[in-house]
Amino acid sequence: MLTVNLYTDNELLTLLKSDSNTAFVEIYNRYWAELYTAAFRRIKSKEIAEEIIQDLFTNLWINRLVLDIKLSLKAYLHTAIRNAVLNQLEKNEVRERWKAYLKALSTDSDDSLQAIINSNDLSALVDKEIEKLPLKCREVYQLSRKEHLPNKEIAAKLQISEKTVESHLTKALKTLKIQLRDNLQSLLF
Repeated sequence: MLTVNLYTDNELLTLLKSDSNTAFVEIYNRYWAELYTAAFRRIKSKEIAEEIIQDLFTNLWINRLVLDIKLSLKAYLHTAIRNAVLNQLEKNEVRERWKAYLKALSTDSDDSLQAIINSNDLSALVDKEIEKLPLKCREVYQLSRKEHLPNKEIAAKLQISEKTVESHLTKALKTLKIQLRDNLQSLLF
């Protein structure tokens, strides 16, 4: 049996590229706590930090045969965690802004029948524009925005790549933004 705990990161990477489960487990054991601490320090959520680490190691295993790490494994893993954390923080910020907007909208419209009507009209308008999207684009949008699935799960569910999911989401959001811009201004004012 290999005593991989004595191996260098470069040796572990070589073994990992040759499909070594043992090398993967050693990398996981060697870096999990350190990466978790880095993620948790920024995210402040145990569950989300664990999910980010899990995704990182899942992707490491999935892409093990095509990995091209130029610097060090440690630097690669920390960069991947930093990017994942930044993406998560950006998602959180967008959600919080949206919640604040909805809260402000609901606060402003509590006593206003017209605002309630406008809100219903807006929802109907958005639904109408979503229905105009191409089928795949609409499916991806609905799974992402209505069912709140991450891109990875959407890709698996629809049997497409994550890049294709991102492309469909970008297209859907751009199309909705353009289509709704004029209608929203007249609806809100």
